Amino acid sequence: MRRSDLIARGNVSGFAARSFFGGGGFVSGRGRTGCLAAVALVLGYGATVACSDGSAAPAAPSPGIGGSRPPAPVTPTFRTTVAPSAEQPKPGIKLTAVPRADGSFDVTENVRLPAATDRVPLQLPGSGANLPGMMTPTTPLVTGLKLVADDKPVPLEKTTITRADNVPLSVRATKLLLTYRLSGSTVRATPSQTSRAGAAVRPLTASAASALPTDITITSGLLNVVCPLLDEPRCAVGDPPHLTVRPGIPAGKALVVLQLNLPR
Repeated sequence: MRRSDLIARGNVSGFAARSFFGGGGFVSGRGRTGCLAAVALVLGYGATVACSDGSAAPAAPSPGIGGSRPPAPVTPTFRTTVAPSAEQPKPGIKLTAVPRADGSFDVTENVRLPAATDRVPLQLPGSGANLPGMMTPTTPLVTGLKLVADDKPVPLEKTTITRADNVPLSVRATKLLLTYRLSGSTVRATPSQTSRAGAAVRPLTASAASALPTDITITSGLLNVVCPLLDEPRCAVGDPPHLTVRPGIPAGKALVVLQLNLPR
């Protein structure tokens, strides 16, 4: 509080006191009431002057424990969608054989090798002389052979295969497609007028990689099938007319002996 304010306050207070006490005696009635009001005004003015010196600006109130705070800025997140890569085909052989009325088969082999090769070994099914369900000598024969390697046709010196052979490739390849007709590998049941027959089928490319998993499909008429080169030769799955050959047989053991009804 400044000195001039203190002096003014003292003068007013003294005046109020003299008016109130009247130079040694008490005042009464309306005069006393006026004096009390004057004293109150003096005291209020002093408190105002003491608290407001004009030197400090009001401080912003700090938020309490339960006070609200501005929300934290949200950082946007971006997701990158990566297209799934195409699944790579696994090595293996898929053979499909379509029986014909004369006992031959139209065969398609789709082969995926684990490594590129510049030659394709070919191997015919064995004779039926010692095969269960046949027990009759046969002379398997392949005719009309066509070969495609990595989607490119391969010129062949011969298209008839009568024994094991090798086909050279001008360019190394991992994907092979063979189509051919297999005949001479079927024994008809007696009497001959029936369509029941036994036949031996195996991939022509079985020796290309003996561990390749092989799936063999006979499109119609299949009644039973055995795999004589497996430790467990029973390899039929299901029941006719939906009977199939057990999938995933190693190529080196994928000789199957079929019991089937030939188409009429």
